[in-house]
Amino acid sequence: MELRDATLMMLTESAGHPRLERLARQAFGSLADTGEVRYDILDELMGEASGSGVLGDLRQKYSPVAYEALIMPILKEIGRRKPIMSSRQPPAPGSPGDPLTAAAWPA
Repeated sequence: MELRDATLMMLTESAGHPRLERLARQAFGSLADTGEVRYDILDELMGEASGSGVLGDLRQKYSPVAYEALIMPILKEIGRRKPIMSSRQPPAPGSPGDPLTAAAWPA
């Protein structure tokens, strides 16, 4: 399934969940208009689908293969475009952990 089709399916399945419907409509509309959608919209879409119980409903409604085909294009696009945030603090300049100032060979 293509990303555009997956967002259309989410739009179809979002009945009764106004925030999810708005996000799905925004994602699908962006893809239909420009062929692209911001990852943060997709990320919020999946979070809302999960929090509202729609993902659980989809898992029960469809076969495992169909469920995967529906959510994977969205998740892959998020994974492809979302920046990676490091929780590690970089070493202070001049500290022993700083690779730019550490000795290349032990003395």
